[in-house]
Amino acid sequence: MMSVFRTGLDQFLGRGNYAVTVPPMDGALKPNSLLDEAVTVAKIEEPDNLVFQNGEPVFSSGHQLHRLDRQAGRTSVVHQADREITALAVSAAQALAIAIDGVGISIFGGAHTGRSFATLGNQALSCVTAMAFSDEATLLLCVGSTEYPSSGWQRDLLTHGRSGSVWRLDLASGQATKLIGNLAYPNGILIDAGKAQIVISESWQKRLISLPLQGGKAKELIDDLPGYPARLSPSSRGGAWLSVFAPRSQLIEFVLRERTYRQAMMAEVAPEYWIAPALRSNVSFKEPMQGGALKQMGILKPWAPTRSYGLVIELNGSFEAIRSLHSRAAGYRHGITTTTELNGELWMTSKGGDEILTFDLSARGA
Repeated sequence: MMSVFRTGLDQFLGRGNYAVTVPPMDGALKPNSLLDEAVTVAKIEEPDNLVFQNGEPVFSSGHQLHRLDRQAGRTSVVHQADREITALAVSAAQALAIAIDGVGISIFGGAHTGRSFATLGNQALSCVTAMAFSDEATLLLCVGSTEYPSSGWQRDLLTHGRSGSVWRLDLASGQATKLIGNLAYPNGILIDAGKAQIVISESWQKRLISLPLQGGKAKELIDDLPGYPARLSPSSRGGAWLSVFAPRSQLIEFVLRERTYRQAMMAEVAPEYWIAPALRSNVSFKEPMQGGALKQMGILKPWAPTRSYGLVIELNGSFEAIRSLHSRAAGYRHGITTTTELNGELWMTSKGGDEILTFDLSARGA
């Protein structure tokens, strides 16, 4: 009863989950232009997932899975799917798991090569956002939403979706176990073996949570992030890299409180013009502006909140931010969905900028 009363009071006063405030980017999150200084290793439409298999970068782009030959400077298609590839994972023995939206998960290589999974219990396998092997026979995975496909992530946010879940999948038997449900778009997963926990990014709650490896009660690790978190990967310094695929703003926080407006906007306006987070901006004059000193129809406009941004955060072993790489509103390397470190280089997919990037960490004293 008190919880319901408190929720109603927060909604009336505009505080708690109903506040429109956004934390400032300062300290370790102070804006810079490091992403704009990163090296382009491939230009391709909307690269999303990136993993290393046998030391070579493998990444998804829409329906295709590509392998990158960096020395030759070219990419080759190694798998063509019927629908969008939404998540990848590689095991220690180099088995590759591929999640295809609305189709399921397929395993290539290793002891379970050729296995495919189309359901999780009685639930169709769809909107898999991230995966990780805990061992050669066990795959952990995030389902972002059961309401919408992966391409409908903006609609899931605007409808306050909480149908996400995290699962353990036994590749030998096909048995699936739900570890946690009722999540607001889980979008990244990392196995922290040292602490026997699974770390999950929960996008619409703007936070990271952890679960015991064998399942149990969730614990909040970091909250009130300045953007919407995506995938996680290990850092060589004992922490983790976190991709933040879109920024928060007071305007979007306000729109999330206005149900009548949101419903009308989604019904009457094309999705690319919604007041909502985006992977890229400044594509059309019809979309909401972002940035400052913009001129439209001969009139100089005031500053407008950002809808897209590029942000990567390094976290230490306690999951505190220690440094970050940015591409600000005026930049073009936005929508960073995957960040992976290998041999002193940071590899990133800029889904909004249509690029795969590398950044030399050793040159920055890492």
